[in-house]
Amino acid sequence: MPRRTRCAALLASLLAAAPAAAELSVAGFLQQNTAFNTAGANPDGRPHKWLEERAQLKLDAATGAWRGFLKGDAYHDHLGRGGGTEVREAYVDYSTGAFDLRIGRQVITWGLGDLVFVNDVFPKDHEALFAGRPLEYLKRGVDALKLGAYPDFASFELVLVPSFRESRIPDARRFWLFDPMPGVTRRETAKPGQGDWALRAYRDVAGYDAALYLYRGFQRTPSMRPDDLSAPTRISYFYPELSVYGASLSGRAGAGVLSLEAAYYDSRRDRAGTDFAVPNSQTRLLAAYQLQPWEDMSLNLQYYAERMRGWGSYLAALPAGFPADKRWQHTIGLRATQFYLHQTLRFSVYASYNTSNGDYFLNPELRYSFTDRIWGALGMNLFGGEPWGQFGQLERDDNLYLQLRHEF
Repeated sequence: MPRRTRCAALLASLLAAAPAAAELSVAGFLQQNTAFNTAGANPDGRPHKWLEERAQLKLDAATGAWRGFLKGDAYHDHLGRGGGTEVREAYVDYSTGAFDLRIGRQVITWGLGDLVFVNDVFPKDHEALFAGRPLEYLKRGVDALKLGAYPDFASFELVLVPSFRESRIPDARRFWLFDPMPGVTRRETAKPGQGDWALRAYRDVAGYDAALYLYRGFQRTPSMRPDDLSAPTRISYFYPELSVYGASLSGRAGAGVLSLEAAYYDSRRDRAGTDFAVPNSQTRLLAAYQLQPWEDMSLNLQYYAERMRGWGSYLAALPAGFPADKRWQHTIGLRATQFYLHQTLRFSVYASYNTSNGDYFLNPELRYSFTDRIWGALGMNLFGGEPWGQFGQLERDDNLYLQLRHEF
């Protein structure tokens, strides 16, 4: 049985067990999403990054301590994937004053970064972001049990995921991606045979929101290993073991909000850093400041850094001809948002620049609300940098996108 079918069946059975006199609300939308290439055709020769119609239905039922929620999409893709359905969220909540429980497919967001992920270890859809889809599609749900406990001294969230779910990387038929071994046969290996888990503890400390994080699982994007370094004929993909230990602090500072976040990524499969195919352990640091300079204007400034552990061992193990990452990666980021016309018109721009390798990502967007239920957005995704960098490899994937949505 497909996973989305199992998830929907689980929700239905749990709702059946809950009290019958529930309040039910229904919502959703109809949407058209198009993204045109501006720097040439895709690898498959098509002129679009994205071209689809989509309908979403949300059902929310609540009674007493119980709540059931379902968010499902039906879509038709014009670029070769055809039609289909997708269960984005499907869960049941049970809550009391001392604890709450959520079971089923759910979207979990931890951490403080804006498109920068330090302690947010849950799966993403990077293709959705780079193809000009609405930002809500960046996050993928996980089939999990989440338990919240709220004693007086702190609050806790424990997430247990029985089956690992990876992040979605851009499709090589639609995006020009860096390939260090062109022409070599690819073979996708099985995903990890076990799940992962995460824990967050948080509380107020002197007026600041403080949190500690713990994760034990796997890298969300696959690593690749050739069968022979000198003359490879086949590449296998796998998800290395990973643990993350982190903390964050956020609160008022002057006229704005200061956010600080840090995490240590423990690459359990290769702590010595001698295996080039496994990402080295690293430290991640984030500092952000958000303020409102004037009415209807918000500004968020970010500084993000990564420090690779075992950099010398990494260089020694790197095969000849492979591009080498630097020990330190420094990235500055900005998001500016301005509203006009009684907040019916919104202009926003997100910019990210890596000072270590020149990687950049620029996303300006103009969105207008025609009515309370109908809005449209026009934006661009612009990339650049080194051809092996996160954004530099996408330099030929610049696109102009259009979103139109009718909500009900």
